[in-house]
Amino acid sequence: MKSLTTFSELIACSEKEQLYDKLVLQLNKDFRFANIDFEVSTQISPQELKQDLLEVIYGLIQTKFSEYLNLLYIIDVSEKQIKALNGDDTLVLAEQVSFLILKREWQKVWYRAKY
Repeated sequence: MKSLTTFSELIACSEKEQLYDKLVLQLNKDFRFANIDFEVSTQISPQELKQDLLEVIYGLIQTKFSEYLNLLYIIDVSEKQIKALNGDDTLVLAEQVSFLILKREWQKVWYRAKY
């Protein structure tokens, strides 16, 4: 599995492997498990997915921080990676966290498909 550094790379890789639908389903599953109202169709475009996820993460950081932390725990986003982010600008932080969430979900889907 190659290291992905951008949203575009992640989406391109998921589409190439024909696992984009499973990525969306995994994201829905983990949000449901965290009891956060976020569910999208597998037909959603990558840009809409990115925007919708960003809005939810931004809202959680702003108003429901404990639920945000619980979500990160459930998805299993690396604490080290989160701590390395600069939290001065909440919107930028939400964008970076959204990417880390998608990246971790992609790892789960990829490993499940390969092994």
